[in-house]
Amino acid sequence: MLDGIDVSYFINQAEFVLRIFIAVILGAIIGYEREISHKPAGLRTHIFVCMGACLFTITSFYLIPEDIAGSADVTRIAAGVVAGISFIGAGSIIALRGDVKGLTTAASLWVIAAVGLMIGLGNYLLPIIAIIIAYVTLRLDRVEKEKINRKH
Repeated sequence: MLDGIDVSYFINQAEFVLRIFIAVILGAIIGYEREISHKPAGLRTHIFVCMGACLFTITSFYLIPEDIAGSADVTRIAAGVVAGISFIGAGSIIALRGDVKGLTTAASLWVIAAVGLMIGLGNYLLPIIAIIIAYVTLRLDRVEKEKINRKH
C-alpha cells in the first residue's frame, strides 16, 4: 500500500488491460486475413470474438469474489464461450447444392475464441504460436489457388 492506495490493484488492472490489447492484436491478425480473403467473418468479428473470450475468462477466473469462487465452478463461463462460438461458427457455414462454404471461417472463429481464453488466463506464448500457425494455414489456401490459376 502506498499512502492509502493499493498498488497491487492497479498492477492487476494493467495486466488485464494488456491481455485485452493482446487479444485484439491477435484477433486482428486472423481477422485481417479473412477480410482480405473476402470472407463474411472478417477483421471486426475476429477481434470481437478474441476480445470477448478474453474478457469472459478474466471475469470468471479473476473478478469473481473469493468467497463465491470457492463454491462456484469458474470453468462454466469458458465452456459457455466454446458453445457460443460454435453457434456463431455454425451460422457462418452455408450449404448450397452439395457445396459447403464457411467451414474454414467457422474453424478460425473457434481457434480465435480459444486464443482469447488462453490470453485471458495470462498465457501469451501458446496463443502467439497458435496465431502464427493459423495465419500460415489460412495463407496456404491462397498460395495453392495462385498456383492453380497460373497453370491455366
